[in-house]
Amino acid sequence: MFNVIATLAGALFGYGLALSGMLSPTKVIGFLDITGNWDPSLAFVMGGAVAVTLISFYILTRRPTPIFGGRFHLPTSKDIDSRLLIGSGLFGIGWGIGGLCPGPSISSLAYAEPKIAVFVVAMVAGMLIAKRLSPAS
Repeated sequence: MFNVIATLAGALFGYGLALSGMLSPTKVIGFLDITGNWDPSLAFVMGGAVAVTLISFYILTRRPTPIFGGRFHLPTSKDIDSRLLIGSGLFGIGWGIGGLCPGPSISSLAYAEPKIAVFVVAMVAGMLIAKRLSPAS
C-alpha cells in the first residue's frame, strides 16, 4: 500500500508542476531574472505550496502516527553547519544555471529533451559524489 500511495503522490506532484508551468526552465530563470523580464508566477506557486504544507503539517503531526506508515520521519537536527551552507549554495547555483531542481527535472524527463537528460545525469552524479565524499551521518 505504501508504494501505491507514494506513486500517487509523485504523480500528483508531477502533474502540479506541469500545470503550474514549473517544468519549464525558462519559467524558473524568468523568476530569477529580477533585473530583466521578471516573472513572479513562481512566487505564487511557492507561496501556495508553503501554505498547503504548513496547514497539512499542523493537522497531520497532531496524529499519533501517520495515516500510511508506522511513524513520522521528521528531521531532528537544527544545526546550520558548513555542509548545509555549501549544499544549499550548490543547489541554488545549479537551480539558477539550469532552471531546474530535482523534482521538476525528473518530471521534465517526460519531455525527452536531451538537455534535461544531461541535467538529470549531472544531478545524479553530483549526488553520488557527495554521498561518496560525505562522512557517514
